[in-house]
Amino acid sequence: MLKAKDGVEAEALVKRLKALGKKMVAAESCTAGLIANAIAAVPGASEVFWGSFVVYTPEAKSAMLKVEANLIRAFGAVSMEVARAMALEALNISGVDFAVSVTGLAGPDGDGSQTPVGTVCIGLARPGESPKSLSVRFSGKRNLVRLYAANLALEELLKYIG
Repeated sequence: MLKAKDGVEAEALVKRLKALGKKMVAAESCTAGLIANAIAAVPGASEVFWGSFVVYTPEAKSAMLKVEANLIRAFGAVSMEVARAMALEALNISGVDFAVSVTGLAGPDGDGSQTPVGTVCIGLARPGESPKSLSVRFSGKRNLVRLYAANLALEELLKYIG
């Protein structure tokens, strides 16, 4: 089973959220629940973790998170624009304090778009602010890319919370 760096980031994230009295939500595509798994492995996570949307396909992103199909068509399912929309919609649906999203192309094959295999986009959102995003490209086998993406999402959310 994949584990995000032995839970180090997840433990720090849960501890920080508890100290602030805040909650978070995740919206996961290529990580397909790895973020949720890492957080839920930390004792007491239920105090700060609302849950995770696993929206593996563009259709799931639209159906579950209400990400506009036009946005996905215009920018691609793996884009910073879609990552921001995923985070914002997860935040709006859950009503919590912080959201992180991940969408990516882990491989081994491409999806027919111009997006290179290994591309991952992460979105971050909190109430009252425009969502933020970043894009990275990892190399390695499929499950390694997924693990890297989950690790980076946890790290970025922890930094975003401050």
